[in-house]
Amino acid sequence: MEKKQPITGDTIAEHLNLTRATLRPDLTILTMCGILDAKPKVGYFISSKKTDFNFFEKLSSITVNDIKSVPIVVSEETSVYDTIVTLFLENVGTIFVVNEDDLKGVISRKDLLKAAMGGGNLNNMPVGVIMTRVQKIIYCSPKEDIVEAAEKIIDNDVDCIPIVEKENHKLKVIGRISKTNITRAVIEIAKEL
Repeated sequence: MEKKQPITGDTIAEHLNLTRATLRPDLTILTMCGILDAKPKVGYFISSKKTDFNFFEKLSSITVNDIKSVPIVVSEETSVYDTIVTLFLENVGTIFVVNEDDLKGVISRKDLLKAAMGGGNLNNMPVGVIMTRVQKIIYCSPKEDIVEAAEKIIDNDVDCIPIVEKENHKLKVIGRISKTNITRAVIEIAKEL
């Protein structure tokens, strides 16, 4: 990258075969960490500042349990309509589907939009029909650090993942970790330095 400086976010995204929107949180974190400098309408530069590795130590010492949010859950029988209402009332992009505290699936905004565009009766359609099933869900344990969680979120191109505890072959949802939680933690550390 040093030879191609400055470089725009669009160019970086193109080289990595990603969208600019997908890359934006990563570029924000790299800029906040002092690894990159950004100049509007010019692009990104590798920072001339010495990187503070204390930042990375602090970042990797924070567990997802330290910064988790309350999970928003519905049952498999909840209608798609009621789930859409819950999504907006709770102001989240992801809802977890549980059965007696056992994780069964995940519903995203995209899932709900597809169901709404499908033309079916949203009041009679249970979310269990359209959810992403537990076998395909990425999750983390409460002891994982936020760097591990961030990698899972970015690698799987999701906004949020559940934090679970395994109990008797069940996945009990105890929280959620999102890009927002992680970005907030990065900002807090950056302010301390």
